[in-house]
Amino acid sequence: MFSVGCWMLVVFHFPFRPMKTEILSTHTPALFAAAVKRASELLCAGEVVALPTETVYGLAANALDEKAVAKIFQIKGRPTHNPIIVHVASNEMAQLCVTKWPAVAEKLSRAFWPGPLTLVLPRAKKIPDNVTAGGATVGVRWPGHPFMQAVIRECGFPLAAPSANLSNQISPTNAEHVRTQLAGKISLIVDGGQSQVGIESTVLDLTVSPPRILRPGMIHAESLAAVAGNIQHPTSNIQHPILRSPGLLKKHYSPKAKLVVLNWHDDADLSAQLSTLNSQLSTCFIIAHAKIPAGFGAENVSVIPHDAEAFARALYAELHRCDAAGAKLIVVEAPPDLPEWSGIADRLRRAAA
Repeated sequence: MFSVGCWMLVVFHFPFRPMKTEILSTHTPALFAAAVKRASELLCAGEVVALPTETVYGLAANALDEKAVAKIFQIKGRPTHNPIIVHVASNEMAQLCVTKWPAVAEKLSRAFWPGPLTLVLPRAKKIPDNVTAGGATVGVRWPGHPFMQAVIRECGFPLAAPSANLSNQISPTNAEHVRTQLAGKISLIVDGGQSQVGIESTVLDLTVSPPRILRPGMIHAESLAAVAGNIQHPTSNIQHPILRSPGLLKKHYSPKAKLVVLNWHDDADLSAQLSTLNSQLSTCFIIAHAKIPAGFGAENVSVIPHDAEAFARALYAELHRCDAAGAKLIVVEAPPDLPEWSGIADRLRRAAA
């Protein structure tokens, strides 16, 4: 059983003093165990650390410690009305974070956990207000990455963990992405390798009937419906005075460069569309998956396999690479209008907003 003392909504301000950021590897059993021990020590002391998950890297703090969670908001520059997902290491821990655990939650958790699915349910009193942006619900997820699971078990409490990046920028899918944005702001980054899903989890609101997808991901509506029955698809018309999920802001997951999503028939069609964007081709980068441009510099063209899982796994890394190379414009080939691509289409739409 875990507990926490105070649940008032308080805004904390911490002066930033550059700190040494330690990066720990996990590629041997001994290094894995040492990194679990160090991360857990810091988390138990109320600190914030960057940890790998199978979706993207997370900036983690004790989900029951309001002051620790407040540090996440300040480090990221995250707006306080944007809630944070709570990560657990068992169904039992998830149930301690909520006041209701309906049969559909049990079905979904048994089918998809550990994995990239977040369930939104009525929050327990022990969850601080700043985790839920003052709302009455909380998103909970049992992540599939073994390191994240080990740290939560070692700590004995759930972790609040949004993506380990500055607010609205591209989510990190490896430790170097985190280091580039957050070195000097946090004391520890754990390198757990490349994230194997590559985009953030699907978020499903179970407080409405039928359940509604708030944020699409790689577990798509048809898969959810096979377990839970009727599912409401995401819609831009959802309006809540308080957000129930991260990933609902119009602009999100954005590179420094301008990003546009285009369909093209051939090189001539692509060139004609690019000409209307007034961009220098030397600083224009193209990410394709089906129609591969041949008449552009090879160094400015990336090809990701025409497969939704492979594309999701590589997308953020390619956007990071384009920014690092000095891109002013990033053109991404539009994804197919198919269920398995819905999470990718959502991220690209928000990145291009």
